[in-house]
Amino acid sequence: MARPKQFDDASAIDAATLLFWSRGYEATSTRDLAESMGISGASLYNTFGDKRTLYRLALDRYIERGFCDRIKRYETQLAPRDAIFAFLDEIVELSLADSEHKGCFIVNSALELAPHDPEFQDALRQVLSDMEHFFLRCVEAGQANGTINTAVPAADLARMLLSVLMGLRVLARSRPERALLQGVIRPITTLLDVTPQP
Repeated sequence: MARPKQFDDASAIDAATLLFWSRGYEATSTRDLAESMGISGASLYNTFGDKRTLYRLALDRYIERGFCDRIKRYETQLAPRDAIFAFLDEIVELSLADSEHKGCFIVNSALELAPHDPEFQDALRQVLSDMEHFFLRCVEAGQANGTINTAVPAADLARMLLSVLMGLRVLARSRPERALLQGVIRPITTLLDVTPQP
């Protein structure tokens, strides 16, 4: 008779996510994962598969609970221009609150795994595309309602905002300074401002 499982899958994945996020894929051993998750190595393999499969589960969970949750909140509750700044401001606050300076799990994965792993390359390409399209929807809606400048094409503004987001995430790992991170965002106001008509 099989013994009942003595742990919660969601809590175990949360623990694995934190460890992978902090250490990266290569520097995290299966033993480290099992210890952090409070389970045996056999339970890890039986429930989640190998380390690579668990990493993908952890990354998907991070994306769903972070980026996906954020855009759902902002796109349904805020005006387009406000949604852009609320998104970026939240990234700054999260980065400053992270005492370990882990950065962004998505960016960390893009740098460590995507260059040599086609599966992760595709997954990360998709989430970065989703980020770009969030900004694109906001910019297009803001240009349509007159709150965002139309002098620059919406697609170009969306790509620029994605680049700012990635830059914030990288800077926050080595220089988590409020003035620096907010200074990266501040010029966007001028770029998005509607130019008064003479």
